[in-house]
Amino acid sequence: MMMKGPPMPLDEFGLKETSPAIAGAGVMGDKLASTYDLVEQMHYLYVRVVKAKDLPGKEGGGCDPYVEVKLGNYKGTTRHFENKTNPEWNQVFAFAKDRIQASVLEIVVKDKDFVKDDFLGRVFFDLNEIPKRVPPDSPLAPQWYRLEDRKTDKGKGELMLAVWMGTQGDEAFSEAWHSDAAAVSGDAVTNIRSKVYLSPKLWYVRVNVIEAQDLVPGDKGRFPEVYVKVMLGNNQALRTRISPVKNLSPMWNEDLLFVAAEPFEEPLMLSVEDRVGPGKDESLGKCLIPLQNVQRRLDYKPVNTKWYNLEKYVMVDGEPKKEPKFSSKIHLRICLDGGYHVLDESTHYSSDLRATAKPLWKPSIGVLELGILSAQGLMPMKTKDGRGTTDAYCVAKYGQKWVRTRTIIDSFNPKWNEQYTWEVYDPCTVVTIGVFDNTHLHGNNGAKDSRIGKVRVRLSTLETDRVYTHFYPLIVLHPSGVKKTGEVHLAVRFTCSSRINMLHMYSQPLLPKMHYIHPLSVIQLDSLRHQATQIVSMRLGRAEPPLRKEVVEYMLDVDTHMWSMRRSKANFFRIMNVLSGLLAVWRWFSQICLWKNPITTMLIHILVVILVLYPELILPTIFLYLFLIGIWHYRWRPRHPPHMDTHLSYADTAHPDELDEEFDPFPTSRGSDVVRMRYDRLRSIAGRIQTVVGDLATQGERFRSLLSWRDPRATALFTSFCLVAAVVLYVTPFKIIALIYWIFILRHPRFRQKMPAAPVNFFRRLPARTDSML
Repeated sequence: MMMKGPPMPLDEFGLKETSPAIAGAGVMGDKLASTYDLVEQMHYLYVRVVKAKDLPGKEGGGCDPYVEVKLGNYKGTTRHFENKTNPEWNQVFAFAKDRIQASVLEIVVKDKDFVKDDFLGRVFFDLNEIPKRVPPDSPLAPQWYRLEDRKTDKGKGELMLAVWMGTQGDEAFSEAWHSDAAAVSGDAVTNIRSKVYLSPKLWYVRVNVIEAQDLVPGDKGRFPEVYVKVMLGNNQALRTRISPVKNLSPMWNEDLLFVAAEPFEEPLMLSVEDRVGPGKDESLGKCLIPLQNVQRRLDYKPVNTKWYNLEKYVMVDGEPKKEPKFSSKIHLRICLDGGYHVLDESTHYSSDLRATAKPLWKPSIGVLELGILSAQGLMPMKTKDGRGTTDAYCVAKYGQKWVRTRTIIDSFNPKWNEQYTWEVYDPCTVVTIGVFDNTHLHGNNGAKDSRIGKVRVRLSTLETDRVYTHFYPLIVLHPSGVKKTGEVHLAVRFTCSSRINMLHMYSQPLLPKMHYIHPLSVIQLDSLRHQATQIVSMRLGRAEPPLRKEVVEYMLDVDTHMWSMRRSKANFFRIMNVLSGLLAVWRWFSQICLWKNPITTMLIHILVVILVLYPELILPTIFLYLFLIGIWHYRWRPRHPPHMDTHLSYADTAHPDELDEEFDPFPTSRGSDVVRMRYDRLRSIAGRIQTVVGDLATQGERFRSLLSWRDPRATALFTSFCLVAAVVLYVTPFKIIALIYWIFILRHPRFRQKMPAAPVNFFRRLPARTDSML
């Protein structure tokens, strides 16, 4: 059954160009804040509460002080100290200027009590008198203010404060308590702050297991079946094959590859094992090797080998103790391969292609600037107090640098207006931006942050020094179908520092040299990429606030290798779209041969005669034609960066069962009837692929049988034809042969037959090896 092509994409999933009020797009804004020219300026009132001294204490002791910062209906509170009259807080509070509905800022110091907190003093500020601070000015110096009592008289104690008006470009912005997050308190405040993360530096660890000597098996009356098991951490374990040398000095000479991250926390553990029976192994010795002591290499030159002592432990009084007289050794060649790029992303949309070793890095070619402005129309991701709500934040990843915006509480149209910068080393890379719902505002440690959507922007599709401002659709695929969960507003600018270096990059290999001199197998790359993503997600999950595992895996596209009927159909139509150009050229040539347009056919005849008589014009004509096509298409060049396309992904017409199969975990959790149905469907598709592959093999075998004498009469005819053709071509000028051939190809339909030509009939009669297939 033929598959139908997907329908045309809907406008709701399209890209929308915008004109925000940002300085980088040519819109006049605040000149003093031009450092952040890809975002709209957001003004805040900042209050830094540093410390207090000489606070009045309770009768016979000190006090438990804390500070309240009040501005209209907003109130921020510092942590409190037990029994301390000279506390230090050093906390910052930020109040959005567009939400301020008061003219006076009140800062109150209180003494925490079980029944009612006691008043210790306060300070007032008139908002009209607060100074404005613009980076790169140094931070405003805090000052001491005498606390006033309720009667506005000078009381006891002083409070050190700094109060100023600033923007989101202020250094205090990321660490501040924000008035729009007043519902979040305690330790959960750290989960809503904006942060910059760095991926750990990843290395490939190559372990070449060469041989072992003087092994001591438990059963000396049998030939040992020895292999080596190597472990790195709790998640990476590989083993060699069983040595073909069945003695006490076995040999392997086998390479094992692992992924390790700096700083190296876990040693490499090797264990020599003897297979004494089915499912039963005996340890003949172990060895621990710290990775800090392992040699690093930048190229393909082999490192020095080294003998390591194996240690064996025996049980003494129920505790393992090292056996003192044990002299077994193992011969290894271990190195940290810095000439490779450790893949933690798919090469199709990788953001970094540099080698691990920094001496192999080439200079940067430019700067990528990303302004995360806002989002609109977000869907409710959870329920709170009987109504839907969303606490959205953005994560952007390029190279080793991850950025996370602050979380906007309870808003379907959040505004972040945060700008970030990356150095660019290769233009053929991709920046990924994801939007997530924060579920850890109230200590829900077991919950996962929900995906709202993701955007990818390839830098090579951007014009240099141009600011792209668009609303990108956020599209998520659910088992029930594709859904648009909102739109994210981004401003992107790629600035090139050296155009010559950037153009030179297009002639360089995509990956470092070691990937081509000593390539890794596809199976190795898949396994190592899985280990790399696990290490990155674990390390970033230990940061504060953590970048959680589900976020990292979604940004790195961990599950793209799983089978998907929808994705298979999408790839099939991509292939058909690529071949459609060749098919269009073939149809055009067929119309020329059939004289559908006599004038065009006559012009082609003239062109063929010119090219045959002057063959030196063939290549210039081809390249001139390609040049003219490129110039013609320049008028319709893409003006916008690409985005997630539901039409291309075949997501808008996917069958519900196909989506259910795509979201089915591995191994499957579905019932036997569903699995049987899907297996039969897969067998049907595989049968068609099998037929196509068989037909391709048949054509290749027929071509080989031309000279194999499998069919003696066919081979005799072909060899005789080759002899005659050689003589004719030897005595006849090539131009005449080519002219006759093209006149024959372009002959009038009156001289054509609908039956297949004799060479085609001859080729189809050649034998193939299908007769020998069972």
